[in-house]
Amino acid sequence: MNKTNETTESKKREINMLEGGIVKKLCMIALPICLSSILQQLFNASDTAVVGNFSSSQAMAAVGSNAPVINVIVTFFSGLSIGSNVMLSHFIGKEARDEVNKALHTSFTIALISGLIMLCLGHLIAQPVLNLLGTPSDVMGMAVTYLRIYFLGMPFLMIYDFGSSILRSIGDTRRPLFYLTCSGIVNVFLNLFFVIVLHRNADGVAIATTISNGLSAFLIVRALTREEGMLHLDLHRLTLRWVYLKRILWIGGPAGLQGMIFSISNVVIQAAINSFGSACVAGNAAALNFEYISYFMVNGFAQAVMTFISQNYAAGNYDRCRKTTRNAMVCAVVSCAIVASTFFLFRYPLLSIFSHDPEVVRFAVIRMTFITVLEPLTATYEITGSSLRGIGHSLIPALLTLFGSCILRIIYIHAMFGHFKSFSQVAVIYPISWILTGTMVTVLYFLVTAREYRKNKTVSI
Repeated sequence: MNKTNETTESKKREINMLEGGIVKKLCMIALPICLSSILQQLFNASDTAVVGNFSSSQAMAAVGSNAPVINVIVTFFSGLSIGSNVMLSHFIGKEARDEVNKALHTSFTIALISGLIMLCLGHLIAQPVLNLLGTPSDVMGMAVTYLRIYFLGMPFLMIYDFGSSILRSIGDTRRPLFYLTCSGIVNVFLNLFFVIVLHRNADGVAIATTISNGLSAFLIVRALTREEGMLHLDLHRLTLRWVYLKRILWIGGPAGLQGMIFSISNVVIQAAINSFGSACVAGNAAALNFEYISYFMVNGFAQAVMTFISQNYAAGNYDRCRKTTRNAMVCAVVSCAIVASTFFLFRYPLLSIFSHDPEVVRFAVIRMTFITVLEPLTATYEITGSSLRGIGHSLIPALLTLFGSCILRIIYIHAMFGHFKSFSQVAVIYPISWILTGTMVTVLYFLVTAREYRKNKTVSI
């Protein structure tokens, strides 16, 4: 499909990342991603808040105890979608628009296959995994039901993730935000309907989430099938082309494994959290919502810098790549610090949204003190790591992140398990691991980019 076939409306949604000011365009890409992630978390938080206020603390704990398990699976396939984004952005930077459309159909096929696999696997692993985590017996039944229903919507979730990555490759982050907003509003109303009107507990909010994920998937598919030009999706042309699958796996595979093992370390930590009882599980789940929202400010700029650098690297704009990383780092740290500090300042009224139980609130405040406030530290490895992925280096930053933020945590929990006297002893491992990981990945960034940009500049001459 040629450039001349594209509609004026489609062209308006594209952002020229190869020329002009960097900060403004970074923000135009990053902020909708941030808002999308925040809205998703707020809608997920509505699951916890609704059952916490209108059902029981046990139902709230059942929803919260599933978060690490769900993240293990979702982050892996979200990582694969990063590979799709980088590949498409690279083709766009090289103006290989025919390649974009061919790669798009492989990306979408991966999304469908991934979702169907997880739909089946989720039903089988729910009970064994929650048993392995030592989920409290008073919430086990509800937790298993919630997880099994949630995984029914995995095909929808994968379609939305990959579809959003496809649109982000041209800088279009507004439509995914709009679609997520629509589905999220539906999710909130369905949560209230199932829990208050139908008197359901964790299973009610799981059904609501599955329905809303289906809506977001429908909207993203409709948008891509109506596109003209390089982003047009034809469902009859879905296929797996090895040349594109290999590139997605090369970039997205390490990113997905990093996210997956990252989440596994959180699952291990969840087992330690579970040992403090259902009040700690519920308080931890409540605090996680604010922690995630703070992190999303970093993640939004990390996603933006990856797309930005991928296009500019393909076009040979190496100085612009360096400037983009510096600007993204400053934006990520400052925005995350503002959000995290605001949450901590208003921690008590915000936590009352989820629970009025003093024990639940006490555990939530501990997590916010040791983790949420220090969340800006994650930018030191997220921004530099995403910059490296943008130029095709995904494996080494992933391995360093796995060691610093995953293996170190697992070793700490394993060594200390049975010796923990307070929840704060569990929480302190997070900032320690962030400092170590940030140092390693930042050093790697300077070493790799100094070589790559010099090498490519020499070749281009």
